[in-house]
Amino acid sequence: MSDGLSWYIAIVTTINILAMVWLIWWSAKGTYEQSGDDTGHVWDEDLKENNNPLPRWWLWLFYGTIIFAFIYFALYGGLGKIQGALGWSQEKQWEEEVAEAKEKYGPIFAHYASMDLEALAQDPGGREIGQRLYLNNCAVCHGSDARGARGFPNLADDAWLYGSEPQNVKTSILNGRQGMMPAGLVTGEGVDQVVAYVLSLSGRDSGASEKELARGKAKYAACAGCHGAEGKGNTALGAPDLTDGVWLYGGSPGAIRKSIVEGRNGVMPAFQDTLGEDKVHVVTGYILGLSRK
Repeated sequence: MSDGLSWYIAIVTTINILAMVWLIWWSAKGTYEQSGDDTGHVWDEDLKENNNPLPRWWLWLFYGTIIFAFIYFALYGGLGKIQGALGWSQEKQWEEEVAEAKEKYGPIFAHYASMDLEALAQDPGGREIGQRLYLNNCAVCHGSDARGARGFPNLADDAWLYGSEPQNVKTSILNGRQGMMPAGLVTGEGVDQVVAYVLSLSGRDSGASEKELARGKAKYAACAGCHGAEGKGNTALGAPDLTDGVWLYGGSPGAIRKSIVEGRNGVMPAFQDTLGEDKVHVVTGYILGLSRK
């Protein structure tokens, strides 16, 4: 926060509180002398509104809240960057709570982080902790059951874009991934021919003739650099296997056609700074356990 913004917040806040003091004083001034005056408002023929003031204790309650506000600002701050007498701040409290949590739970995570990932995937205690971490950090994209959604991989099957080796899965969580399917490698009528051929790779009937499939295979050569000549994918690049029937963005002809024409861009955020390596290790064990069932 800049100094100018800090002073702006402090001045506007103070003026508003003082304005409230004046408004309460002005509204209450003289009302007791005018008590019972008819305002001229009538409902249901004989229900009249009179000018009666608030009880004095109620007015003093308003004044009390204003006094409390100034005491709060003096002790805890809140007027821009002006520190309170107690030196409290949200950031400081957060850091203290994080430090306390690390001291309390750090040894637990360190214990599980020392375990082999395959062993951790079968450990009930480690999986229970890993599930909680997963639900808090990963479920928003991959679902609470880890079965993913359109554009978000299913973590409970055996299809892995970057390989199912434990360290590869951990690396994905630690460092994140940037997936990119380029657009425009195939154009014109070649798009539908490639769609038909790709569908045939997973044993699906596209309705295309052998001649059209042959043309599609020839056009598919533009895709083989990533997906391989046989469509088996490339875990080093994160290129999907086109023969297993698992489709990240949908396996309908229209969805496949859209991937070819428009391309795809997928981002897996890195959790190195958010969770730290020990917690990522535990989450990795939980996810591996889902796919090892």
